[in-house]
Amino acid sequence: MTPRPGGARLLEAVATAGLAALFGAAMGSVVGLAAPAAVIAGANGAVSGWRGVYNWRCAPGLVAFVLDSTWSLPMTGAGLFANAVAAIQGDAGYLPELSERQNRHVHRRGFMPRKGFAITLGNVIGGAGEVDRPRRRRLITDHEDVHCWQARWLGPFFPMLYVGWTVLAGAAGMIVWLVKRRSDPFTKVVESSAYYLNPLEWWAYSRDDHWPPAGKIAGLGWKRPCCRPFAADR
Repeated sequence: MTPRPGGARLLEAVATAGLAALFGAAMGSVVGLAAPAAVIAGANGAVSGWRGVYNWRCAPGLVAFVLDSTWSLPMTGAGLFANAVAAIQGDAGYLPELSERQNRHVHRRGFMPRKGFAITLGNVIGGAGEVDRPRRRRLITDHEDVHCWQARWLGPFFPMLYVGWTVLAGAAGMIVWLVKRRSDPFTKVVESSAYYLNPLEWWAYSRDDHWPPAGKIAGLGWKRPCCRPFAADR
């Protein structure tokens, strides 16, 4: 990948930040939060423009920019937090080859509360790990990227739906294990209910052609993928 000249990077950062701030202010004014919304959108625009993240030449890139700057601002703010954590680390392993013109920021390390698990906050993916391995690389391009778009389409509802399922389904898993005394370990039943059976994860794992995750699910829930994997169209 050919590095972009510093002048081009700066110009794109300034232009993207300014336009994003205008969009953010317009959206935020609807709920009386024009200034904070402009700051979040503008900051994301500056970082994303400097890194050349958005693909301006195709519809998905334009849609990603508009949604990140408006409807999905709460998750864009979460992405700024993830980018800040990566910046503080200093060795987060930013991956331009998986980020530039691909509408996302990807770090080998960065924000990753659970070792070995990649995590997506808004348009930022942390914990990508050894992406030189085909399976790990596909986890980023076919699974975590789905979460980027889920956050964009669902906007402020994404964290409510995701966290809400985690809490309620996790509690349901505890009850199922206690009542039925399943042979599976308690933690496996709860994790299956709270995480793997989350419809948003089911969707991402299905797109990744990795449903069901072998040996991970305690004989509960969805048996088949919910949608066609990306690999089938390649």
